[in-house]
Formats: sequence, structure tokens, C-alpha cells
Amino acid sequence: MFNKIMVPVDLAHLDALEKSLTVAADMARHYDAALCYVGVTTSQPSAVARTPEEYKTKLTAFARQHTPDNGHPATVAVYNSHDPVANLDDILIQAIKDVKADLVVMGTHLPHHIDAVMPANGSKVAAHSDVSVFLVRP
Repeated sequence: MFNKIMVPVDLAHLDALEKSLTVAADMARHYDAALCYVGVTTSQPSAVARTPEEYKTKLTAFARQHTPDNGHPATVAVYNSHDPVANLDDILIQAIKDVKADLVVMGTHLPHHIDAVMPANGSKVAAHSDVSVFLVRP
């Protein structure tokens, strides 16, 4: 049913992603699908990495540790943005096309009133892509 599962990953907040990472790995095993972890970073040094290259190295190491035991090595895609928070939705929508994903599994938050003004990332990704999007709440 699914061949390529894209999983957005924020290396600075891995603890909040634990449930969605588990779901993605379980679905990859169930559907014998490949996983692609997608990260968005900036050229400016951060607490996670000083450069986009270092970020990619760290995301690649993360992917190696989180490859499901289904025979498909996990891949990574890293996008550089001058404002990752503002550009995240558009980057994820582009990443779906770039990595040829047919399912996105991503963590989300519980609904808040502010979502009426600023929708959560998952809702925009689902509304503006033609693939299935599985939102995992904490």
C-alpha cells in the first residue's frame, strides 16, 4: 500500500517525536516500506549543529539508529532555510515530491484556539499535498 514514508524530524526535540517515530517504524515494517527522515535547518549555528553539513551528518546517524528491521535502509533529506519556522510547511510539501513519498507520518500537538489563525504544520501539509498524512498526537 505504501512504498516510501517521509518522517519530518527536529533533532532539537526528539523526545517529543518518540511516539511518531515508533508509528513510522511500525508502518514501515507492516508495509515493507522505506523511511526517509527529513530535517530542516539553517545556515546559522544552532544548539544542534553549527553548519548544514553537520546537521546532515547528525540526521544520517539518527537514521542509521532508527532504521526499521525490514531490509530498507532509511534515507535522509536535509533542507536549508533562512527561517525554518516560517518556511517549514512549504519545505515539507516540496520534500514530499523530492523524496517521492506516498505517506507522511508526523508528530503534532493537541488542537488549540490559535490553530484557527495559524494552522498546525500537519494540516497544511495534508491540505496542500496529494499523499496520505498520518498525524500522531502525543
